[in-house]
Amino acid sequence: MATTQVMRMLRDNPDAVDVRIYGTNVDRDAPALSACDVGEVEPRHVSDDTYADFALDFCRRHGIDVLVPPRRLAALAGLTDVFAQGGTRLMCSPPAAIDALTSKSRAYEEAGAAGIPVPPWRVASDAASFREAVGELSATGERVCVKPAGEYSAFGFRILDDRPLRLKDLLAAPAPLASVDAVAEALRRAADEGETVPELLVMPFLDGPEVSVDCLSTPGGTLLAGVARSKQGRYRYLLDDPAPTAIARRLVGHFKLAYLSNVQLRRRNGEPVLLEANPRASAGIFQTAFAGVNLPWAAVRLLLHGDAGPLPAPRLGGRLAITETATEVHGAPSHGLPAKGLPAHGIPGLPAHGVPAPRTSPEAELPLGEATAAATAPTAVAVGVAVTAAAKVTTSAAVAAG
Repeated sequence: MATTQVMRMLRDNPDAVDVRIYGTNVDRDAPALSACDVGEVEPRHVSDDTYADFALDFCRRHGIDVLVPPRRLAALAGLTDVFAQGGTRLMCSPPAAIDALTSKSRAYEEAGAAGIPVPPWRVASDAASFREAVGELSATGERVCVKPAGEYSAFGFRILDDRPLRLKDLLAAPAPLASVDAVAEALRRAADEGETVPELLVMPFLDGPEVSVDCLSTPGGTLLAGVARSKQGRYRYLLDDPAPTAIARRLVGHFKLAYLSNVQLRRRNGEPVLLEANPRASAGIFQTAFAGVNLPWAAVRLLLHGDAGPLPAPRLGGRLAITETATEVHGAPSHGLPAKGLPAHGIPGLPAHGVPAPRTSPEAELPLGEATAAATAPTAVAVGVAVTAAAKVTTSAAVAAG
């Protein structure tokens, strides 16, 4: 849903620019590809150089004006000039910022040195250093957690809990818990078997609502707009609180983050501290539309024309309910048994590999307006949303699918 909502924000932009969206995904059955005007499968498990070659070729073949990658940023960040030679603007922060923020330990170290509030933390890479870190951080009585220090999303996150299982725990929703002994034993066994152990971050478990600040900034790191939102169950709150945005402003400025980024905070002892920062748009950026701003389009306009356009003051203080939606995916599955009632080779008129053909019927398009005076010819923008993807926005524009 997040991907399709962001696509809608790009199509239904305040400048009434016609937008055509091109998307790629490693999964040819990714539902988001159904919302793209053109979908394509991209390579999986390849080197940075190979991925960059694919992205460059994709943009050249489709005449992409703007590429907004959601992942593999390290593979693309240093190629701004190379993409520009082919007519594509790359929406990406500087390589140094991406390198620092991809490592949570480096991000904490640099942010803390810049005066940005961070929680206490330790780095561990084996059983001994892990136990030592847990002993130091748990001495205050706080619960402790562990997670990979690199870019693993929520994978690998565990709250450390040595308490015996209680009936109320058994009957409650499952939680990502692990005992200290179990984690230490896993690290010891990995070392004995010659397995590579990633750098782990050990820190207090920061409970309570997470605050996510969606940011729009200039290439030099000047914050133009920030919308803070918190999550409680299925509800999202657009926070009328300047404190989270002030922290985000300092972080964006310090790392010189460009265009779209996201800063996540939680509270420790009642005060907001940095949880992590991402040099890309968040999966939930579509929620900022309910604050009356269109940050994805403002970023595209800023990249193309050096001007984000009018940015109204966000409407804050509202509450949103996140609901599920269903999307029909055409074509036979690319793995496993074909769907009941569908021929194994897919649906007539659609490619056999399951990626939808470009939409051509008027009914398939959202209402689009005229381009701005500066964009009288089709403008192509490749945008990735929430997963590895690429997309294109034009006066027939495009966005990457996730």
